[in-house]
Amino acid sequence: MARERYVDVEPGVRLWAEEHGDPGRPPLLLVMGAQAPGLNWPDELVALLAARHRVIRYDHRDTGRSTWAFDERPYPLSRLAEDAVAVLDAFGAGRAHVVGMSLGGLLTQLLVADHPDRLLSATVIGTAALSTAPYVRPDGSRVPAAELPGPAEHLLEFWSRPEEDRDLEAELDHRVAHWRALAGDALPFDADWFRAQERRIVAHTGHHRPPTAHARADASGLLRTEELAAARVPTLVISAPAEPVAPPPHAEHLAQVIPGARLAVVPGMGHALPPEVHGPLAGEILRHTERA
Repeated sequence: MARERYVDVEPGVRLWAEEHGDPGRPPLLLVMGAQAPGLNWPDELVALLAARHRVIRYDHRDTGRSTWAFDERPYPLSRLAEDAVAVLDAFGAGRAHVVGMSLGGLLTQLLVADHPDRLLSATVIGTAALSTAPYVRPDGSRVPAAELPGPAEHLLEFWSRPEEDRDLEAELDHRVAHWRALAGDALPFDADWFRAQERRIVAHTGHHRPPTAHARADASGLLRTEELAAARVPTLVISAPAEPVAPPPHAEHLAQVIPGARLAVVPGMGHALPPEVHGPLAGEILRHTERA
């Protein structure tokens, strides 16, 4: 049974959070991507992880049931990493396994660099390294980090479209189209499954307004080249072959940046969490946390 609570991270800002699984098991914190609440970690995946862990997921500020107040209280993206620490504090988790996807993967790197004492292990999915270290190809040649590929053209075009006022069904159409663009083309796309996920998120949030704060937040000061090079947190990097946001070889690069990091491929995975990847992804995460 899920246990919900609100976490006060600063005056006037509260985060919704919940935990699953046996409270006596090692904690595992799930950190979602930009504009995405905790329910974007599907229940089925959470249940697989909760078989061995006390799993905590939460809504970033300006998503879900957490406080939406960016216009009154703007913040840099790096502040979201401190929010993750506050969630651990609220649940009495002195140290935890942390799994981050997309922006959550960037925040997980910040935790590895800035709060290594709070991490039992780190798993990073669908993101680029916060490092200027070059990528070393299998043949030994080097590629500057700034020259690694950016997001796919079809995503850049999708993101460049102006925001519109949409009714609920039109907003759901838009979100499903976005997931279609993110998921890649290696696995079948189940539009009904993604629509049901988003409809549940709308019900959880209480409205269907699209969150935009994280796209407007200050993204400077995120690089941690030296800190990641000195990291000792056991780290797993998930390689998603169909990843369109941080396409190959970003995962390989990140695995090189953090000493001892292990790379694991989830076949067919893109920048989404459809049912087909739940078992393989949970298996890799659980093998990693057990080793750590």
